[in-house]
Amino acid sequence: MKLVPALICLTLFLTGCDRLSEVGKEPSFSPLGATSDASFVVSPARAALAVPPAPQIKQGYDRSSLWNSGPSSLFGDRRAQKSGDILTIVIEIDDQAQISNTTARSRSGSESVSVPNFLGIPQLLDKKLPDVSNGGSLADASSSSSSAGNGSVQRNEKITLRVAATVVDVLSNGHLVVQGNQEVRVNFELRDLRVAGIVRPEDISRRNEITYDKIAGARIAYGGRGQISDVQQPRIGQQIADIVLPF
Repeated sequence: MKLVPALICLTLFLTGCDRLSEVGKEPSFSPLGATSDASFVVSPARAALAVPPAPQIKQGYDRSSLWNSGPSSLFGDRRAQKSGDILTIVIEIDDQAQISNTTARSRSGSESVSVPNFLGIPQLLDKKLPDVSNGGSLADASSSSSSAGNGSVQRNEKITLRVAATVVDVLSNGHLVVQGNQEVRVNFELRDLRVAGIVRPEDISRRNEITYDKIAGARIAYGGRGQISDVQQPRIGQQIADIVLPF
């Protein structure tokens, strides 16, 4: 048991040494392609419910036609449709929520029992217990309770962003699993944006864009790291103390 404090101190020391290596340096970019795993938005149940679309039979005139219907054609469909394609996700969140609840409750009750004449028992009790008069109440009970509560919640979020995402998987029913991240560094602060979710190809516009409200299981993370973000976070020791201390 004596080794536990020593191990905790050693862990904190090694963590501090790792942070010391970043002193005076700007935050580093993540390696290209090292994005968050997007497979968490596709559960096995969803994959099992996906039904493959009916196969399309190509007409004979498509092979001999002078017009090319591929993405490279002038009138071709350039929307993302297969693994590796890129599309733009438009994030315009302007949500407001306000909830207010007020509750009040009260209850009161009383009980009284008296036996004036019952085989002479009240008279005997009167002799033994002078405080109990003849015909008086043998038992009295009363109770009362009350409670009141008041709560309110008010939230307001507004985010306007655009980010390019890549199709990382195509489900058996044709839906696309998309994932994208974007990092921008200004001086010693790095802004990080990550997006993942499932989209339908028909919801992608002709400009190869899709809004966030058409993404199923959308996961949008907007944050950053750097000197300013580091100052806004409590120290490691303080976080451990908040978890361990019971008061």
